[in-house]
Amino acid sequence: MKIRLLAVLSILLLVLTACGTNTEDSAEPSESNGTEAVQSSLPQLSEEVSNDEKLVEMTTSLGVIKMKLFPEQAPKAVENFITHSKDGYYEGIIFHRVIQDFMIQTGDPQGTGMGGESIFGEPFEDEFSSDLFHFRGALAMANSGANTNGSQFFIVQNKNLDPSLTQQMEVAEYPEEAVTAYEAGGTPWLDGKHTVFGQVIEGMDVVDEIAAAEAENDKPLEDIVIEKITVIE
Repeated sequence: MKIRLLAVLSILLLVLTACGTNTEDSAEPSESNGTEAVQSSLPQLSEEVSNDEKLVEMTTSLGVIKMKLFPEQAPKAVENFITHSKDGYYEGIIFHRVIQDFMIQTGDPQGTGMGGESIFGEPFEDEFSSDLFHFRGALAMANSGANTNGSQFFIVQNKNLDPSLTQQMEVAEYPEEAVTAYEAGGTPWLDGKHTVFGQVIEGMDVVDEIAAAEAENDKPLEDIVIEKITVIE
């Protein structure tokens, strides 16, 4: 099933808008999470944190966002994020790109969308999983193409999915529960192009506030800053 789903993601990508770390248009990234908690095989759809997941708390200048991470599905992305967080790498970094009804992006020490590096000293490979999707509240790696992950990441904020995408996901044989979850928002055109490695479980109101900030060329006029990211052991 997983192999088949990953294969058919390419079909969906042909009919949906494409994306990319230093994103260049509104279709690319460069709390509850908006869905009801249900029994599901998809880890993003539960607000509980299982034994094989990690919990982090990101304190921003506009409030706190709690996220759970998925090391089983995206081990390198989670290791990269946790190590940078513990080392204080993200402290003081701004959200350099925010787009209402799309996503908020950060993780670049330069604040330009052009900087940042991974803990591995070089870009690392994408980690795609048929268990994870770009639902509203998804935490994902920003990139500039395949296998170019560094330190930048984004949180999906879109809450208004075009209904026409539902049929396209059904054609691509998405799991029924994933299609249903996307009704609360998300960016399915990014599936198979960015590594999803976490999900907001508390603080989507803060995500919405950041996305709604007054901006010029998608950059907030007043800095919105990550004050710290705490890994809750």
